[in-house]
Amino acid sequence: MAQLGPFFPDQSDYPPIAMAVSGGGDSLCLAWLASFWRKNLLALVVDHGLRPESGQEAQQTIARLRAMNIPAQLLVLTDLKKGSAMAHRAREARYARLIAACQEYGCTDLLLGHQADDLAETVWMRQNSSSGPEGLAGMGWITVRPDIRLIRPLLGFSRAALRNTLRQAHLEWVDDPSNQDQRAERVRLRFLLQENDQRAHFWKLGMQSGQLRMRKERERAVQLVQHVVMCPEGWAALGPELPDVDVLAALIRSIGGAEYPPAQSAVVRLKDMATEATLAGTRLIRHAQKWVLMREAAAMAPAQQAENGTVWDNRFVLCLPASVSKVGLMVAAAGYGLARKIRNGQQARFCAVLPALWRAGKRVAVPHLGWVAEDELDLLGAEFIFRPAVSVTSSSVYGAVAQDS
Repeated sequence: MAQLGPFFPDQSDYPPIAMAVSGGGDSLCLAWLASFWRKNLLALVVDHGLRPESGQEAQQTIARLRAMNIPAQLLVLTDLKKGSAMAHRAREARYARLIAACQEYGCTDLLLGHQADDLAETVWMRQNSSSGPEGLAGMGWITVRPDIRLIRPLLGFSRAALRNTLRQAHLEWVDDPSNQDQRAERVRLRFLLQENDQRAHFWKLGMQSGQLRMRKERERAVQLVQHVVMCPEGWAALGPELPDVDVLAALIRSIGGAEYPPAQSAVVRLKDMATEATLAGTRLIRHAQKWVLMREAAAMAPAQQAENGTVWDNRFVLCLPASVSKVGLMVAAAGYGLARKIRNGQQARFCAVLPALWRAGKRVAVPHLGWVAEDELDLLGAEFIFRPAVSVTSSSVYGAVAQDS
């Protein structure tokens, strides 16, 4: 664990280390092991509500955690419906709820129970989908998100080893029947890996690919520092020449507020054309003899209710003064029509994609321009913080930790 730190001191006046505990063998073993590492812990148990028995299993898991002297908090998801892409939607909802709970309790680290078999399965799935060498890195020991670090301490240990550990400790766990349903791709691959006994091969491939990915990320970071400026307004100044394809792809993902970068072939065409164009929700333009990557106006998110902490367009976080009236207050793109004096000399096409505050169909504030309507002066303290869903450079740590496990 020391290699995965630093962590807060193990004292009650500091925030706890959070753990995602489903009650299955992996996460319950994580909790049991963590209880010997430190005392200031918080287990977060998510009930998806997709099976009749899930509520009872969640309560049973909380009881088992408390028997280990681990405080536990139940998180219930109420909006999930069965249907297409169920696994993906459940995962996204689970992470969103876990991260929200971590923010509520001040936790900056969330331990996850992914283990060596999970890594091997992920790498094999990516190989089957023709991922490149870096894509085979799979999941990292550490993934840094804007508000939290996701930490996977068990990637060096097999599923069987964790369950044997629980058996030796005379601890029971919950078996989710969906883990045996071979209609799911991951479950089918799991059984095939067991039959072919190739888990060790794909685990090592994931670790080696992870180290390659980290080396590449360091090279990209150097290029970004030397040639690119990320602007708080939500665009990137790229300089007189376009960056390498992989760097440009990462910038497009970030400026476009997307979870994944666009297809590499599309980015290659964009770079080869070297002309103004749009791609994946972004717009590449030439301005003052330099390239600028900005958001595509037509692809921006629609208007939504303004609240303190609202995330708009998957890129901007709104901070509102407590005194502001939120009645009818909306977040939307600034759009065109701003007077020249309000734009402070900025071109209209740049200002059009800035986040703004609207009330009753009237634009009342564009914080990046320092402008507020005369009858809305309480909005002077409003601020939009540019914080894309995914950073331009990867913030994951791969195979460099605990490889001898």
